Amino acid sequence: MIVHSLIMAAGRGARMMPLTNHTPKAMASYGNTSLIANSISKLKAVGLYTHITVGYKGAELAKHVIEHDVTSVFNTEGKGNAWWIFNTLLKHLNEPVLVLTCDNIVSLDIDLIYSDYVALNSPPCLLIPVQPVAGLAGDFISHNNNIVSELNRSKPTKCYCSGIQVINPSLINKLVSGTDDFNEVWAQLIAQQQLACSNIYPKQWYTVDTMEQLDFANKKLDQ
Repeated sequence: MIVHSLIMAAGRGARMMPLTNHTPKAMASYGNTSLIANSISKLKAVGLYTHITVGYKGAELAKHVIEHDVTSVFNTEGKGNAWWIFNTLLKHLNEPVLVLTCDNIVSLDIDLIYSDYVALNSPPCLLIPVQPVAGLAGDFISHNNNIVSELNRSKPTKCYCSGIQVINPSLINKLVSGTDDFNEVWAQLIAQQQLACSNIYPKQWYTVDTMEQLDFANKKLDQ
């Protein structure tokens, strides 16, 4: 089973200014809650321990997620998005961790993802793909029999990165030289043929990177 999850929420959210001048992106209003609280509630509903990374306006965001009863909060201010893998207690976890970004609006069958993870020999990192969506940028995934050979924003394929992945922190620490950048983590794993792409797509998926996308996501709730 997957029992741990982590939401990365440390970013500045520059493309959502002026909102993010005073509010962390993760706390942007989504329906009657926030982007990150929506994800937390879904993860807790299926019994996952939920960890959060904070950075920009970290104290405010930490207070917000603690009010939603998360398992732990890691301050990664000034660090890269992969820093937590190598520098927190999670590095000792020799089991799969479901990792999302705070701007994901998603519906996942976690049991099905886990079954696929095991069927693919429990790789150190399994990318959860999505079909390309007009207007949403992403790194296209090139793979052969689920082993990723390249991630490239300018070489279209039938799937691209969703911002969701399943990782084993302990395995990554054994295979990857310390870095705080997920792009470098993926590059090192690709070189070792250890980065995998899942067969399972989210049941629903959208990501919010601009105010226009946030408005669109909120309007979809009203339909």
